[in-house]
Amino acid sequence: MLTEEVAKHAAEKAHEGAPELPNFITFLYHEFGQVAVVGFLHHWENVFFSWMVAITLCVVAVVVYRRRTLLPGKLQNGVEMVVEALDNFICGILGPRGRKFTPFLGTLFIYILCMNFLGLVPGMKSPTANLNTTLALAICVFCYVQYTGIRSLGIVGYLRHMAGDPRDAVTWLLVPINIPIHIIEELAKPMSLSLRLFGNITGEDVLITVFVGLGVSALSFLHLPVGIPFEIPFIFLALLTGTIQALVFTLLSTIYFSLMLPHDEH
Repeated sequence: MLTEEVAKHAAEKAHEGAPELPNFITFLYHEFGQVAVVGFLHHWENVFFSWMVAITLCVVAVVVYRRRTLLPGKLQNGVEMVVEALDNFICGILGPRGRKFTPFLGTLFIYILCMNFLGLVPGMKSPTANLNTTLALAICVFCYVQYTGIRSLGIVGYLRHMAGDPRDAVTWLLVPINIPIHIIEELAKPMSLSLRLFGNITGEDVLITVFVGLGVSALSFLHLPVGIPFEIPFIFLALLTGTIQALVFTLLSTIYFSLMLPHDEH
């Protein structure tokens, strides 16, 4: 039965590490694991679900752009409201010149939010519950921040920033100390971003998985293909925390840009 398969898969994952609910690729692998394509999808399932979210967002963006009108429909109106809210949020931190970062940071928020919510859909999985996904996102932010710093400050200005912007004899004497501290600080930012998002989304998935297994076990003596839905309150909690984590990731990324930009741009 399906519920027994879910409980069995969760137990197997618990032995390997954090328990998780099976997705449709897992079911395909259990039935057709010998097929090369299914084995490939099972091995790269996190990449598959990440691309699925990305392609869906691209399709929505293209459809809204091509069908844009002066009197917007529900879809165009909803997208415009989200874009305007994100632009106001980012420009509120970075100032007027922060608008050029809205496409990147706004896309980052929507992409992370959709990946967080994907795991709440039966048969799907949250790619952000995998450290590889969150680390890749954090590295993108890190590289863009460093590129922005070099482009805005210049090579000399960027190096001065990394040296603590020395202006007198004392600050110049502290340069040998400031440079390694700033390097460690910059490298720690993507690690903190990735671990925070990964840990919270994984925790949500584990919590929901445990209560799904508990609901199945509670009615196991009746041999029914269903269980008690103990996990429903935690699904609503995951909707809240998933939104907060996407917002925190975007907020911290925006602050990293703010710290790298010249002060007169704030």
